[in-house]
Amino acid sequence: MADPGDNFVQRQDTAVYETTEPVLYAVQDGIASVTMNRPAFNNAQNSQMTYALDAAFRRAVDDDAVKVIVLRGAGKHFSAGHDIGTPGRDINKPFERQALWWDHTNKPGGEQYFVREQEVYLGMCRRWHDLPKPTIAMVQGACIAGGLMLAWVCDLIVASDDAYFQDPVVRMGIPGVEYFAHAHELNPRIAKEFLFLGERMPAERAYQMGMVNRVVPRADLEASTYEWAARIAQQPRMGLALTKTVINRVEELQGLRTTMDVAFGYHHFAHTHSQLLGAGTLGGQDAKSMVAENKRDHER
Repeated sequence: MADPGDNFVQRQDTAVYETTEPVLYAVQDGIASVTMNRPAFNNAQNSQMTYALDAAFRRAVDDDAVKVIVLRGAGKHFSAGHDIGTPGRDINKPFERQALWWDHTNKPGGEQYFVREQEVYLGMCRRWHDLPKPTIAMVQGACIAGGLMLAWVCDLIVASDDAYFQDPVVRMGIPGVEYFAHAHELNPRIAKEFLFLGERMPAERAYQMGMVNRVVPRADLEASTYEWAARIAQQPRMGLALTKTVINRVEELQGLRTTMDVAFGYHHFAHTHSQLLGAGTLGGQDAKSMVAENKRDHER
């Protein structure tokens, strides 16, 4: 019997990119700066950016001069999450894949989303979490949904006092973002509040919950982040790598990987369920409706 996807028509890629450099890379004094560079769209993550991040992290790992990696976002916000509405949304564009999953763009039904997100979201984030070099997320402004995934893969998070963290995707009918670390980054009861209400968590409360290492005034964010990075860069490379490996394995023993596997399956059941109900993969939501609802929730 033929695979139903064998004769499936390749979906049309209509993405129009506003930049050829969605990620900037620089090294100074043993510190690699990896900067998300879509400020006009609050650093929303399309595949162009995600693959560029992957390449930048690989570059930093391969460079013996780099001891520490700082992940940051250009402009007002760290990241508004996954790209669900800019001209550069490129979910139908084939890229040179980094895992052994097949091309998603010519696959039918739920297979398209499952395969794509296995590659660009869950798979890449797990790989970045296990980078052997220490990583620091420098977070200002919004860190929403997919932005959480990028902050959570980092070893340390330094946030400005105007930063906030949010995962509002339950309103799409989805149980949180793909790299589901909520119940490990937060107390389970707080994680439920965070997801059920979808409200913004200010940086100070995130610090109190143990999700953020340090909160500083916005004007001091860069200096404070790089001061920590410089101090870490003085430590021996192998000592840092082994220390990170031990703690990451402890997280796995505590169930982090299993939690994500379970959540990822439910996440894709939710996508398919929504499609069967005729609401599309995002439960009838789009970028404009999500922004509008976030604004209404914040004003309450």
